[in-house]
Amino acid sequence: MRFTIEPVDLDRHDKLLHAWITHPRSVWWGMPDADVAAVRAEYARIDADPHHHAWIGSLDGLPVFLTETYEPAHSELAAHYDVLPGDVGMHVLVAPPDGPPRHGLTSAVMRAVMRFIFEDPKAERVVVEPDIRNEAIARKNAEVGFVVDRPVQLHDKVARLSFCTRADFAAKDRP
Repeated sequence: MRFTIEPVDLDRHDKLLHAWITHPRSVWWGMPDADVAAVRAEYARIDADPHHHAWIGSLDGLPVFLTETYEPAHSELAAHYDVLPGDVGMHVLVAPPDGPPRHGLTSAVMRAVMRFIFEDPKAERVVVEPDIRNEAIARKNAEVGFVVDRPVQLHDKVARLSFCTRADFAAKDRP
């Protein structure tokens, strides 16, 4: 498996993102009823934000996931924990299967995203804040080394604030 990660290009990816984000399996993404224009507007907003970035991940040339990285100091999370230098916020969405599910794909995507983030020598810790009800992502986060800190009330959810240091990920990273 060979993953590549590139910036979202709305002219190329808007319809793809729309299909992924509005799929019933993507309920945790929070945009189930969005139309293509709303998805474009959201990702144009992210593109304009110097502290937030959206990326398309491909497996052997086929787009299979969306990930976002952001600076927690410039986000709602800054009010909920002491942001440290080297903290990187992350969101990930694996594309709904287009055919039979591929066993192990989500775990491989999680490792690829974490490797991508830690390629930056300034990145020391990854921060996530998934909805506390999303048990599937909690399991995937634990697989790559995230440790749950505590629940926090964000504007749209109760989140499971979790952290993964570079060392925690290195201890869990397996091909």
